[in-house]
Parts: sequence; structure tokens; C-alpha cells
Amino acid sequence: MNTQREQLIQTWIQSVLGSDQFEINFLAGDASFRRYARIVLDHKTLMLMDAPPEKEDCAPFVNIDEFFAKHGVRVPQILGKNLEHGFLLLEDFGDVLLSSLLNDQTVDAYYAQSFKQLVQLQAIDGKDQFPEYSYDKLISEMQLLTDWMLPSLQIQPTAEQSALIKRTFAILANAALAQPQVIVHRDFHSRNLMHIAGESDLGVIDFQDAVIGADTYDLISIARDAYVQWNPERVYTWFKLFYEVLPETQKQDRDFAQFKKDADLMAIQRHLKILGIFVRLFERDGKAGYLKDLPRVMWYLRQESQVYPELAAFMQFIEDVVMPKFTQKYGVYEVVA
Repeated sequence: MNTQREQLIQTWIQSVLGSDQFEINFLAGDASFRRYARIVLDHKTLMLMDAPPEKEDCAPFVNIDEFFAKHGVRVPQILGKNLEHGFLLLEDFGDVLLSSLLNDQTVDAYYAQSFKQLVQLQAIDGKDQFPEYSYDKLISEMQLLTDWMLPSLQIQPTAEQSALIKRTFAILANAALAQPQVIVHRDFHSRNLMHIAGESDLGVIDFQDAVIGADTYDLISIARDAYVQWNPERVYTWFKLFYEVLPETQKQDRDFAQFKKDADLMAIQRHLKILGIFVRLFERDGKAGYLKDLPRVMWYLRQESQVYPELAAFMQFIEDVVMPKFTQKYGVYEVVA
């Protein structure tokens, strides 16, 4: 420990734990400016979250963690906090991400458990706690595609193409707003769910961007994970399973065919956003690790949009204008069976 910030961390942990007999081991980073360290004291472990205030405000994390904990969501307990410096001391969920446990034999049971917890999350009244996933927000997310991915491919849409893109984004945003509005984690996938020793509930992390939005959003985040792909028929089986455990209020005037369309259109909105985000992580933040996942996300987008005529003209633009350059720069996705 030699930087000024690391000395600050050392002093703060010592004050919280009342001891200087601890070890601190920083872990590998992710897509954010946060970093984590495991603290070991007397054979017990805790997690430090270090979020420099000028880069990341950890107040939303604290507020949401405390709200979720109060309502029975399995989030890490906060054991100490210093918002001025951006330090949190958290319960340690361990190292076992759900993603590391998934295979053909285990995925159905683990996803069934995640759906059960997701329905419980959606049952919480969070309208006074979380911002709305507004029309403007949904549009601005999709514009990451035009702001980052298209320029990375040296694609400058014509006025006609720009109008087509705008109309398509409006269709997708309106489709999301027409669905039942519930608490949305917004990054509910297998890398943000953790297996906790001795517990059946999965630990939920990385929830600080939660909003009130479409009830299919978190379902498609995990079922159509940007980091792993499952057989499309299996995914629709999970959609049906999730639909069956939804409360009747979310199924009123909404048969499974409509629910499936809701989920598909929500997924397409998210894929467009992620294509832009992964390119931005590389171009702006120098994080190249997400580029390998771009072909999978593009494959999802092309597959899921095929049956929706309202998206046909936009997808023709993707096929004719975007795909030749995309494939050349980012590669082709090898489809699983």
C-alpha cells in the first residue's frame, strides 16, 4: 500500500474494525471505476468497495442496498460506510458467480431459482424509491448504437436512414412503456448473481442502476445473457416458466404470445444499447475485454427481430450497411446448437 488513497483505505478499515491485524487483497476489475478488495481478519472475510467519488457516487448503492435488504432481497449487508471518500465495507458473498456453475445439467434449476427471486423483487412497491425507466432514457440508451458503434465502423447514416433509426427506436421505447412497470435491477445476469455457501437464495449484486420499468427486462437480461448463449427453444421454455409464476395482474389481457413479443422487443432494445456500450468501453475507457462478446449480441439482435415486420426495414439497414463492416472488424458469432 503506497498511494495516498490506499493509505486512506487502510486507516478507515482500521477504524471500522478496531484492529490493524487484517489483510487486504484487491480483486480484478470490471467495466466500472469501482474496485473491490477482500479483507481478512481472524479467519473471517469482508469486502471493501472503493468507489472514488469523482468517478462513481456510491450513495445510490447504499440507498438501494438498504431498501432491498429491508424488503427481503438477498443483497450484501453494509457493515461500514464513508460516502465522503467512497468506501463501503460489505458482507462477503464469496467468489462463486452463478455464471461459473451453469451447464446443460444445472442451468434450468438455477434459472428457476433466479426467476423466483425476480418475481419477489417485482412484487416490492418501489415507485417512490426508484426513477422511471422513461421514454427519453430508453431512447438515449439505444442512441449508444449510433453514437459509438456506427462511428467505430465509419458508418454515417443518410437522412433517410437516420429517420428510419429514429422511428425504430420509438417503436421499441413505446413497447417497453406499454408493459407492466415494476422494479428492474437492470443488469440481472449470471455474473451479477452469486452462489452463497449454505443458502438456496442467490446473492444479488451490482443493482445500483435499478429503475421502475418493463417486467420483461430482467428476464431477458439473464435468459439472453450477453456473455453466454443458450438454445433459443430453451430460452422460450424459460419465458413460459417465468410467465407462469407472474402474478395475475401482470397477465391481464396479455396471453403468452403477447408476453413473448414484449420480451423479444425489450431484448432488442437492450441489445442495441449493449452494442453501443461494449464499443464505448473500448473506445473511451480502453477496456477491450467486451469486444469478443459483440458478435453474440449482434447475433441475438438479428435472430430475435426476424418475426416482427415493424422492424424489417431497420434490420435491412443492419444487414446491408452495418453487417459487412461489423463482421470485418468484430468477427462472426459461432452459433451453439
